[in-house]
Amino acid sequence: MTQTNTTGAKAGVAASDHANQAHSRKDLPVLVLGALGVVYGDIGTSPIYAFREAMHIRPGAASSSIEILGLLSLIVWALTLTVSLKYVFFVTRADNKGEGGTLSLVALARKTFTNPPVWITALGVLGAALFYGDAIITPAISVLSAVEGLELVAPDLSRWVVPITLVIIVGIFFVQRFGTAKVSIVFGPVTAIWFLTLGISGLVHIVGNPDVLWAL
Repeated sequence: MTQTNTTGAKAGVAASDHANQAHSRKDLPVLVLGALGVVYGDIGTSPIYAFREAMHIRPGAASSSIEILGLLSLIVWALTLTVSLKYVFFVTRADNKGEGGTLSLVALARKTFTNPPVWITALGVLGAALFYGDAIITPAISVLSAVEGLELVAPDLSRWVVPITLVIIVGIFFVQRFGTAKVSIVFGPVTAIWFLTLGISGLVHIVGNPDVLWAL
């Protein structure tokens, strides 16, 4: 009787594991699309303002092609090395119960050290400060830079740029209370369309001016 129950329990666990695996495979495209909006939405909006602001270091001065290629090379390799070295080799291995990021690393450091050294605490505070600073500044710059594009098609809307930006930012923070899963349903497809637009636009410009590949 005991053996029969044990066999039945094992069969039930195996069936449950098989169902979970099938469910995970079925939901994988949806999860990838949601992660695209939640995780990569931040870096995906950077082309709106990063290159332009970097070129404004010398206001009124014309930039040479060498300076433009140098800046582009710096951006490409900074992103590549950051993802390859920082995330793949370090952050993914130092996770806190499957969670990553600066705050998770701070929590992991507190668990590792009973009495954390001063330099560990200082690094944690610095990392948290950078995280919160980025979380506050990036949405404002991204939304403002996007809304400023309205001035190109309708110059009369220039006085409405700041109010429209405020409404969008307040709306974004308001919907975040519904949780990441529900927010990603909207942000995922929007981010996917944005990345597709960036890819097509970049390919067209590379074909028109292949010299830009020297930045690699």
